[in-house]
Amino acid sequence: MKLIFAPDSFKGSLTAIESCDILEKVTARIFPGAETVSVPVADGGEGTVDALLRAMGGQRITTQVTGPLFELVQAQWGMLGDGVTAVLEMAQASGLPYVPADRKDPRLTTSLGTGEMMAEAIRRGAKKLLIGIGGSATNDGGIGMLQALGAVFTDKERKPVRPVGGCLKDVENADFSGLLPELSDVQITVICDVTNPLLGENGATFIYGPQKGAVPAIRDELESGMVHFADVVEKACGRDFRSFPGAGAAGGLGAALGGVLKAKLQSGIDAVLDAVDFDKKLSGVSLAVTGEGRIDGQSVRFGKVPVGVAKRCALKGIPAVAIVGGIGEGAEGLFDLCESTIQTTVSGPMSLEKAMSDAPALYEQAAERLFRAIRIGMSLK
Repeated sequence: MKLIFAPDSFKGSLTAIESCDILEKVTARIFPGAETVSVPVADGGEGTVDALLRAMGGQRITTQVTGPLFELVQAQWGMLGDGVTAVLEMAQASGLPYVPADRKDPRLTTSLGTGEMMAEAIRRGAKKLLIGIGGSATNDGGIGMLQALGAVFTDKERKPVRPVGGCLKDVENADFSGLLPELSDVQITVICDVTNPLLGENGATFIYGPQKGAVPAIRDELESGMVHFADVVEKACGRDFRSFPGAGAAGGLGAALGGVLKAKLQSGIDAVLDAVDFDKKLSGVSLAVTGEGRIDGQSVRFGKVPVGVAKRCALKGIPAVAIVGGIGEGAEGLFDLCESTIQTTVSGPMSLEKAMSDAPALYEQAAERLFRAIRIGMSLK
């Protein structure tokens, strides 16, 4: 018997790595002698670096970069065990947690540090960049990131433009001839579950700007600047910068990565599963165990971790079971994807606070209940 464990984290209470460790322990009790493979995963947000380093080995690296408010921050990223793949989380360099609530204003924030982190990975020999772009504090169209990689943006007087959302309206010239020459040999994959275009009522500013401080009084100013910036960039690079799915992700960073750097935008879980070579790891597997903090219809619709894992398992006829913190309406959609079931960690009436504080013990109990049921099923004739 061979089991593969591919859970996501329970946000704020249990990491994917901790879940795998618990599953290993319970397996040893219920199925002694069974072979296990742990592949903690994430969908591109917090924990992606940790999950991939655990799954593939490698080195955690800390780089000092420019934060969203131009302060120095320590960004952590990973060089995976193959020596050529770097995994990065934009939030480590340009994330919303770096911006105090009373200073939220996307006219003043920059993605410069994300570009600096990318440049450092390339300097260290990375030929593949896997970048999660969730949790950004910026609405700068990626101007900061591009500047850090060697692009030059000037105003009508040929003076450098400050790389922030509020100054996009001042950009009159974009010069990409100075981009790092190594970029031509680097494959960039963007982990992105957002499909919004760059502009308009469904774009970066209107949909994601408010959480970054884009109040109605400045929203139109930001949108106008983004429209102008897109016009200048498209003229300079000769490619679509605004309309492809995901261009509006991370305050327009998706537009800069896909439109200027020709990065491939891929759904979070699929990008991560490809990176860890998940399909090959399924060879000989009898059962897959996945899960997340809560599963519902949105998990199914937007392809969250359990759904991504279940789809891969279905192609090989492997049943997949999910251990989750909570079950919401529509979760049964998972059953249509492959032979599967869902086990919740909540074993009785309890507060959310208790469910989170007791998450490790509750998860272990849920895993034992599930594995015992499977063992009974194996003995039925």
